[in-house]
Amino acid sequence: MDKLAKGEILVTGWTDPDWEPAFKKAGAIITDQGGRTSHAAIKAREVGATATVGTGDATLTIRDGQLITVSTAEGNTGFIYDGEARWDEKEIDLSQIEIPKTDVMLILNHPDKAFEYSALPNKGIGLMRMEFIINNTIRVHPMALRHSEKISYKKVRREIEELTQHCANKQDYFILRLEEATANIAAAFHPKDVIVRMSDFKSNEYANLNGGCAFKPKEENPMIGFRGASLYYYPLYQKAFEMECEAMKLVREDMGLTNVKLMLPFVRNVAEAQKVIQLMGNKGFKRGIDGLQLYMMLEIPSNALLEEEFAKYFDCFSIGSNDLTQLTLGADRDSELLREVFAPFDQAVKLLIIMAIEKANALGVKLDFASRLPVIIRNMPNFWWSAG
Repeated sequence: MDKLAKGEILVTGWTDPDWEPAFKKAGAIITDQGGRTSHAAIKAREVGATATVGTGDATLTIRDGQLITVSTAEGNTGFIYDGEARWDEKEIDLSQIEIPKTDVMLILNHPDKAFEYSALPNKGIGLMRMEFIINNTIRVHPMALRHSEKISYKKVRREIEELTQHCANKQDYFILRLEEATANIAAAFHPKDVIVRMSDFKSNEYANLNGGCAFKPKEENPMIGFRGASLYYYPLYQKAFEMECEAMKLVREDMGLTNVKLMLPFVRNVAEAQKVIQLMGNKGFKRGIDGLQLYMMLEIPSNALLEEEFAKYFDCFSIGSNDLTQLTLGADRDSELLREVFAPFDQAVKLLIIMAIEKANALGVKLDFASRLPVIIRNMPNFWWSAG
């Protein structure tokens, strides 16, 4: 990574969170492995980098120092050309772009991009994923800040000490950094809505944070394991969720950024929703107080099937097509072997989305489609689209 100069193309087998500093320098990213929902694909979208993933043999075919052109302008398939290809450039006056009837909101997780992106035509932020802020800005597992005595590796303890040296209380480091990053985005888009999704780390992703290994349960399939709302009320993580709530309370109450709305991910059943909402209430978060609205990701078939029940506790639903596809088709979205099976436009997935939309319209509940796929929405009241 240290050899990569700004503007050069990164060619690698795959990426993980350790590679993230390279993404901001790279002119483009090419990987052998991965699909639409791989780390490389998601991170490239976040930082606005060009990426072609899942090539199979790029590291064997492309030579170090070779001049190549990477193009993702043709649609779903990326192309890599030998040498320098020609292309046309067109300047677009953003002030002349009309926003369509369907509200277009942005997906944004990098505070340093907030004021730049706020100049784009938009109706606010439809999805700010808290785990990206924790991973990029805080870089320490929240429970490691509460129980540093459980960290056995001296190197990890030293890194945590360096990161938190300016805070008398290590928990304050987590709360204040999360508050600062969230407030930066909320201020950039104020008074437009900024929908903050509470953390949705999978257990294997949490392990990548400093001190994470000491608090990581061993799971065979983290994608359908200990994640989302289930973490929040479980003793192993509940205090960390309360720290997230403290940070959001500072953003909304102390800083006055009440355009921040809160969203819960991966809520498996209604009882789980009740437990988490009770926890949030204990921290002073109640629907309707200071205009607070609570949102829920609709990404599990049970969410669509029992939408009328969930609607008693939430002001809006946000359809998450990746997890909905995974759980409808029983296809692990991380599996290279199931790339052909994982099909967001499968008829079963579309039927669940149609069901969710029709029920939301009947209930008069707002609905969001948090998508990185090209979709066309017509004649759907109370609907907006969060675009990555």
